[in-house]
Amino acid sequence: MHRDVDIALLRAFTAVVDTGGVTSAAHALNRTQAAVSLQIKRLEELFDCRLFEREHRRLQMTSAGERLLGDARRLVALNDDLVARLTTPDFTGEIRVGVPTDIVRTYVPLLLRRFNQAFPQVQISLMTGNSSRLMEQYEKGALDLCFTTDEAGKGGGEMLRVERLVWVGAPGAATHLVEPLPIAIGDTTCRFRPSVIDALRLVGRKWRIVLAASSQAAQDAAVAAGVAVSALLRDSIPADLIELGPEAALPVLPDYTINLHAPKSGLNPVVDAFVQTVRQEFIARFGASGSARNGPQRRKRA
Repeated sequence: MHRDVDIALLRAFTAVVDTGGVTSAAHALNRTQAAVSLQIKRLEELFDCRLFEREHRRLQMTSAGERLLGDARRLVALNDDLVARLTTPDFTGEIRVGVPTDIVRTYVPLLLRRFNQAFPQVQISLMTGNSSRLMEQYEKGALDLCFTTDEAGKGGGEMLRVERLVWVGAPGAATHLVEPLPIAIGDTTCRFRPSVIDALRLVGRKWRIVLAASSQAAQDAAVAAGVAVSALLRDSIPADLIELGPEAALPVLPDYTINLHAPKSGLNPVVDAFVQTVRQEFIARFGASGSARNGPQRRKRA
C-alpha cells in the first residue's frame, strides 16, 4: 500500500526544527500552535516513530527526526520550485548580479541552477569583486542587486547567513608557526583585512603580508603553496586547504554575515523573482535561521 507524504507536514516539521519550537514555528507559518502540533503528530503516525522528544522543556530531535530532516528540506524546496515554475510569468531579459569572489564557488552554482530552472529565458550577468567595490557599483545603478560579506552587526541589506571567519592553511604545512606570520590577504578595500590585522595586533603576534591581491584565486594559491596563511568563511574553504584550529595558536576571528542588497519589491519583477530564489536556496541549505551551526563542518588540522 502506497503512503504519500503531505508537503505541509514536512514544512511544519522543518519549521519546528528551524525555529526551535512549536510556538515559534506556528508564528512563522501563520498557523495556530495546535495546528502545528497536529501536523507533527500526523507525520509521526505516518512514519510510526517519534520525531521529537522533550528534554528540559525543549524539543530535541530523535534519530528518526535527524534522518528525516535532510530529505524533508529537499522535498519542501522541490515543491516550492515546482509551484514557482508553473505559476510565475515566463520572464525574459537580463539581471545584473554582484557576488564577492570568496563566496562564488560556495553559493552561486546551485543558486544559478535553481533560478535557470524557473526562468530559463533570463540572462544573468555576473560581476565579481570584493564587497566594497560591489556596493559601489550597486549604489551607482550598475548592478540590479548584490551580495556582500560583512562583519556581523556592521552590514546592511537582508541577512542570509551567519558564518565564522577562520584561518586556513595548506595540509601538512607549518606556515602558522613562522615568525613573523606570513599572510595572504585582500587589498586595502577587503573587508576581511581589518579583522585579520586587528586580531593579530590584539594578541601581539607579528605578521607580514606576502601577498595582497583582490583575486581570491591568487590568495588561495599562495596558501596552497605553503607560503602563507589566510582567512576565509568556513563554508568557503576549498578542498585543497584546511581550517587551522585552536592548536595553531592563532587569534579567534569574528563572525561575518552574507547579506543581500536589492531594491524594494515591486519595482522589477525579474529582480523580485531572483530575490525569492535566493531566499529559497538559503533556506533549503541552512534553514530559516541561516545560523552557522546548521552548516557543514570543515576538516581541521589534527
